[in-house]
Amino acid sequence: MLTELLKLSLIDTELLKLSLIDTELLKLSLMLTELLKLSLIDTELLRLSLMLTELLRLSLMLTALLMLLLILTELLRLSLMLTELLKPSLMLTELLKLSLIDTELLKLSLILTELLKLSLMLTELDKLSLIDTELLKLSLMLTELDKLSLMLTELLKLSLIDTELLKLSLMLTELLMLSL
Repeated sequence: MLTELLKLSLIDTELLKLSLIDTELLKLSLMLTELLKLSLIDTELLRLSLMLTELLRLSLMLTALLMLLLILTELLRLSLMLTELLKPSLMLTELLKLSLIDTELLKLSLILTELLKLSLMLTELDKLSLIDTELLKLSLMLTELDKLSLMLTELLKLSLIDTELLKLSLMLTELLMLSL
């Protein structure tokens, strides 16, 4: 029986060893579970790190976009300033155009003045032409008067001749009467 007890004691010892091994295995299992939990946490942390990296990349892109937006705003401000600066230039261009138009109008005015002068000269020439026409008429009348004067002279000559003939006729008549 002692042998049996020894056997049982040995079995019990073996069972205790097995129980200790089982406990160690449980501890190891718990440790493994903890390690798995830590691994899962590490995986989550890695995922979060990747998300943070992505967020940082997006943040950098957003910063770059904001910088571009600021540059565009500055360019717009400069464009507005340039537009304001160009307005006087456009006004000057318009004034120059008006000045050129004014110059052209002055040229046209000078041409019109010259045309008016020519018109006045033509009017004077027309007047002179009318005077010349009147002078020609007077000249023609004088020519007619000269003709009439010549005719009168001829008539006077004829009248003188007639008078002389009458005198001669009277003389002849007297002579005839004397001769009778």
